[in-house]
Amino acid sequence: MKRFCLALDLINDPESIQRYEQYHAPGAAWPEVTQHDIDCGILNIEIFRTGNRMFMIMETVDEFTFEKKAEMDAANPIIAKWEALMWGFQQPLPWAKPGEKWVLMDRIFKSGL
Repeated sequence: MKRFCLALDLINDPESIQRYEQYHAPGAAWPEVTQHDIDCGILNIEIFRTGNRMFMIMETVDEFTFEKKAEMDAANPIIAKWEALMWGFQQPLPWAKPGEKWVLMDRIFKSGL
């Protein structure tokens, strides 16, 4: 299993943040989107928020690649609709590349075994 940590900012507006969280409440995410994640090899996603900064932990199968997921995303019109909707709540991090949403984070510390 692989694990990736990513970050993204939301538009800093309490009402917008509340609406975004409603789309991600238990059972509220579009089932086509969650199934697509599974089809792409994503086993689990957790998203945390503080203020308007979000942090995602994504666990995947060993064969997962972001390139393959991008290809599958591009071929799925439901995913395009979801991503367009989510962009209305999100804003890129200041150091994100043009068009980049979630930015991979570098692990700088690990304790334990």
